[in-house]
Amino acid sequence: MKRIAGLVAAALFLSLPITAAAREMPGAAKTLFEAKTVSERNTALSALETAAAGDPASAYAAGAGEFFTALEILASGLHRHGFESPQSFMLPLMRLPVPDNPNPQPLTYEEFRAILVAFRDRLEKSAATLGSVPGGADIGMVVDLTHAGIDLNEDGNIAPDESFAAIMASLSRGSVDPNDTVPSLTFRFDRADGFWLQGYAEFLMAQADFWLAHDFRTMFDGSFHMLFPRAKLPLQDTLVPPDGGMSGNIFASEWRLADFISLVHLVNWPVIEPERRQAARRHLLEMIRLSREDWKAILAETDNDREWLPGPQQKGVNPLTGLEVGEEQVTAWLATLTMAEDLLEGRVLLPHFRITGKGINMKRFFDEPKPFDLVLSITGPAIAPYLESGKILTSDDFDQIQREFGGAGFLTFALWFN
Repeated sequence: MKRIAGLVAAALFLSLPITAAAREMPGAAKTLFEAKTVSERNTALSALETAAAGDPASAYAAGAGEFFTALEILASGLHRHGFESPQSFMLPLMRLPVPDNPNPQPLTYEEFRAILVAFRDRLEKSAATLGSVPGGADIGMVVDLTHAGIDLNEDGNIAPDESFAAIMASLSRGSVDPNDTVPSLTFRFDRADGFWLQGYAEFLMAQADFWLAHDFRTMFDGSFHMLFPRAKLPLQDTLVPPDGGMSGNIFASEWRLADFISLVHLVNWPVIEPERRQAARRHLLEMIRLSREDWKAILAETDNDREWLPGPQQKGVNPLTGLEVGEEQVTAWLATLTMAEDLLEGRVLLPHFRITGKGINMKRFFDEPKPFDLVLSITGPAIAPYLESGKILTSDDFDQIQREFGGAGFLTFALWFN
């Protein structure tokens, strides 16, 4: 299942950069990606959406704009209620470096679900728009990531510290420092990168749909004051320190550690929208299909112009990741996609550390949803209904793939490759 446990953390921010070269991109696209206000950006996006049906470049830019406005919907919703970003793989959808809000609004469970729904639905629109771009379209869009961004604090402006480059630079700290100097990062995005971005939209939709498939109200009421310490959640007055606690690292204080333990314990979610859990698997399968399309297009490229994701024939180190792609990594990645697809289709079973002779059928896990209990899934009882005899993925299978990625590590490449 490669990166379901938490690769989203930085994947949110790697997905954003797309603009066009001045001689190739529509004027509205240039405005879209260089706008300094939300109003200016949204006007340009509307113009691109209107032109998208008859112009692949407009559709490409519009799909990218819809993707990053999806992130803005999530970020602004979190900021509105005083979110404090955790550094935890447990909550990959909520690692956006949202600025501090000294006057947060109260938050209810229903409002939080509504934020996730709006985020997910905008991602679906982005994926559809990007999917409308013909596979062989000649796209060449250039952007300096310091010149494009999203409004993180709902003030209507897109400031330098809200640029994509600044957001990515902040990941290791969990917050954006407006005093930081971020180096210029310029890439030229082509048709292959459109498949890549569309794949990430599918990946994030899978996560949102998995959450929304369940009723997680008990977890929200019992532990989300850890994330929204001043949003009037049910246990705020009882369990949050008077000063609101320390922001940033989820383990920065004893009370946050205690609430993190509560959160894990309270991941016992009844299924309320089973079709969303089924949809999550379809999104992951579509992500795999798009990754194959992406690499097919990359390997067919003959240029080498500021590549976001270069093929082996396009020598050079990506300035953001510091990585270079070789034939071995591409071959191993395509094998990883096959492995993930086999797991999601139930052709191969996922092993469990305490069970021998049987494995977990992940297709049935999604398509025949039962209450999701994290602790009991780890210990075994909750996954018992999905156990079957058959071909089980072994550690040797995965280790063989990992070795091809060398010292940089599989997860680093997986985050970048999609």
